[in-house]
Amino acid sequence: MKFSNTYSQLDGAFYQRISPARVSRPQLLLWNDNLAGMLQLTDEFCRDKSLLAEYFSGNRLPDGADPIALAYAGHQFGSFNPQLGDGRAHLLGEILGAGGQRYDIQLKGSGQTRFSRQGDGKCAIGPAVREYIMSEAMFALGVPTSRCLAVVGSGDLVFREAAKPGAIVTRVAASHIRVGTFEYFAARGDMESLKALADFTLDRHFPEIARNGDLDNKDKILHLLQAVIGKQIQLIVSWLRVGFIHGVMNTDNTAVSGETIDFGPCAMMGIYHPGTVFSSIDSQGRYAFGNQPGIAQWNMARLAEALLPLIDTVPEKAVEQAEPLIRQFARDFDQAYREMLANKLGIASPCGQANELAKTLLGQMQDKQLDYTQTFTRLALSLEDATEAEKLSQELGPWYHDWRVLLTDTGIAASSARTLMDKTNPQVIPRNHHVEAIIKEYEESGASQRIDDFLTVLRSPYRRLAQTPDFQDLPADGDRHYRTFCGT
Repeated sequence: MKFSNTYSQLDGAFYQRISPARVSRPQLLLWNDNLAGMLQLTDEFCRDKSLLAEYFSGNRLPDGADPIALAYAGHQFGSFNPQLGDGRAHLLGEILGAGGQRYDIQLKGSGQTRFSRQGDGKCAIGPAVREYIMSEAMFALGVPTSRCLAVVGSGDLVFREAAKPGAIVTRVAASHIRVGTFEYFAARGDMESLKALADFTLDRHFPEIARNGDLDNKDKILHLLQAVIGKQIQLIVSWLRVGFIHGVMNTDNTAVSGETIDFGPCAMMGIYHPGTVFSSIDSQGRYAFGNQPGIAQWNMARLAEALLPLIDTVPEKAVEQAEPLIRQFARDFDQAYREMLANKLGIASPCGQANELAKTLLGQMQDKQLDYTQTFTRLALSLEDATEAEKLSQELGPWYHDWRVLLTDTGIAASSARTLMDKTNPQVIPRNHHVEAIIKEYEESGASQRIDDFLTVLRSPYRRLAQTPDFQDLPADGDRHYRTFCGT
């Protein structure tokens, strides 16, 4: 592993330089061969499980690693906390993967830092396995996401509601720069660090803006805001396409790279309802499935507020330039969302009729308590299966006939619609009851075969494998009593 450390070259205000805590008996539990290949790790390196356990527990630092805990702030459920930061994570450094892409390598659950806020800095094995499964599923679904390279057992107990085996997750991300990172320096009035962070972010994620000689510094900041907004729109549309509910869309969990990050209380929607909430800490439904677009816009407004001093020294002029970008969010999101829904119905280009059909279908799904994933896969199947078509015609009434007529009238062949729908609508998702059952089984037995079987299916979500039906069934209670927890 050839590390570089561009973030730790920034001023010490950005982080605390601190080594991970040692653990008693590190053991490699889960290893992501696919991701290791993308990171161009050698076969010889990947075969040495004892060495991997040492490296990815934090007991031994790879050559060139410079572990740091990052500083950031954040709006949590709408309230601003000026001092958050990595309370149980250590960024080891960065490595270049295939195509020269730079990736952060971070240990999570690796011990206390000055940002721990009375926490123990540890992670239990259940949340570690959840992040591994969910991030791999999201990657295969085509959703921008951080990923997990390894899960290492610590050999130590972690005390939550009960004593649990401890674990360390190795997270791989385009970066760990968050909206809350910008808020951290803006709240302190540290304009020098805020400017350095903006420059770093441009160089790291938006080099086409950073190197544009036609833009002055203020214009680059506006283009940065616009680019981050665009990535957030793509991300949220992807979440809504597959039924993902993040559960804790605080600004400290919002990566400017546009990746899904922090999988604490996340879940997947089964029965369609825009108000679906599973997170035990989201008692008001702030981060419900259907609220995610509005929250993303709200988070982008917080980013804009942090960037205002870099846009113009006169606050009113800065607001005047940034506000149109925030307002444009809703229009750009609506266009992207309509296109996504049209694609889910086999229509490549959105039109007024397609939008109305989609809205009507979602209304029916809500009223009739239909499963989000299965409804769209059944619609795709019905294009070539007369029996399924008859069933859906009875279940959905005139809507089904209107949909088929629209396909015909717009010249879309059933085979073309089916191809597009099969690319857009997954046959399988990481359903909550399967995720929980597999985590529980692993906690009790330590056998990873069930996880491997699950991931085999989840890594091919748009194809029907022999094992796919094993993970397509719906929960007996429709997830009515399901709750997720943060895991900290």
